[in-house]
Amino acid sequence: MEETAIKEAMFYEKLERNMVRCYLCSHHCRISEGKRGICGVRENINGTLYSLVYGKLIASAVDPVEKKPLFHFLPGSSAYSIATVGCNFSCLNCQNYDISQMPKPNKPIYGEEVSPEEVVEAAKRYKCESIAYTYTEPTIFFEYAYDIAKLAKKEGIKNIFVSNGYITEEALREIAPYLDANNIDLKSFSDEFYRKVCRARLEPVLNSIRLHREFNIWIEITTLVIPSLNDSEENFRKIAEFIKNLDENIPWHVSAFYPAYKLTDLPPTQIETLDKARRIGLETGLKYVYQGNVPGEGENTLCPSCGKVLIKRSGYIVLKYSVKDSECPHCGAKIDGIWR
Repeated sequence: MEETAIKEAMFYEKLERNMVRCYLCSHHCRISEGKRGICGVRENINGTLYSLVYGKLIASAVDPVEKKPLFHFLPGSSAYSIATVGCNFSCLNCQNYDISQMPKPNKPIYGEEVSPEEVVEAAKRYKCESIAYTYTEPTIFFEYAYDIAKLAKKEGIKNIFVSNGYITEEALREIAPYLDANNIDLKSFSDEFYRKVCRARLEPVLNSIRLHREFNIWIEITTLVIPSLNDSEENFRKIAEFIKNLDENIPWHVSAFYPAYKLTDLPPTQIETLDKARRIGLETGLKYVYQGNVPGEGENTLCPSCGKVLIKRSGYIVLKYSVKDSECPHCGAKIDGIWR
C-alpha cells in the first residue's frame, strides 16, 4: 500500500532557499524543495528532509545466515530478513531492481505498515538469532533500521547489514553500538566500474570497510564476478591485497553472476573464473576465500593451519560444524568469527 506516514530524517543540514544536504551516505545529495535524493526515499518537504520508508516493509523472510552471505557469523542460525524500497546505487546487474529502483524518480512508496516492535517480535517468534537488513540497501532506511536494532539488542538479537558500503562515518558511528556484522560488497577495485555500473565511487566504499573494522563490527566482503567487467586477474589481486592489508582473517566471497536487469546480454560467470579468484585470494594470504552461487568445495570453511574441513556446507545448509571455542579441534588454531 502507499505511504501514510513519514519521519524526519537523521544526518542532514538545512541550506538556503529551503534546500537541504543529506549526510546519510557518501553521495551527500543536495536536495531542492519537493525533490528526493538519489535513493528515491528521502524527500525535502518545505525545507525539512524526511524518510518516506519508515515502517514500510516491502519484503520479509526467514533466511539462513549463510544466504547473506555470512559464513563466520553464527553458522547454521536463522536471520529475520527485512527491506524497504529504494537504494542509493543503480547497479545495472541488480537482482532486486523491482524493489530497489521502484521509487525512482518520485514514484509512490509501497510497503506494509510494520512497527520496529513488530519486527523484533517476528524475529523472536521465528526463533531467529539475528535481524538482517538486506535485499535493498539498509543505509537508505537507516532511521527504521536504527530503531529496530536498538530494540533487538535489548532482546539479545543480533543485527546484520548486507550493504554496498556507502554509509557515511557519522551514520555508521551512530549505529555501530548495535550493529554486529555487515557483509559489504566490494564490487570492483576500479572507480570506473563503480561510476559506470553502479553510479557511485570506489573510495567511499574502501573508507567504509576500514571504518567497520575500526568500530569492531564483524565484516565479510563479497565480490560478484561479472564477465568482462570485473573478472581480470589484476582486479582480483587488488581486492585481495586490500583485504589482506586490512586483516587477513576477513572472509572474501567471490560469487557467480547470472544475467539480470540491464546486463542480460552477458553470460553467467564460469566456475574456472571463480577458481582463479579464489586461488589469487589464497595466494595473496587471505585465510578464508569462498565461492558463492555455485556448489563445491569453495563453500566449506577450512582450517587455514591444518587444512581440515571445519564447516561443511551444501548451498545454505550446514552439514558439519566443528569449530569449538573459536578454535580448530584438530590443531588448536584460532578461527576468527562470531561463533555459536
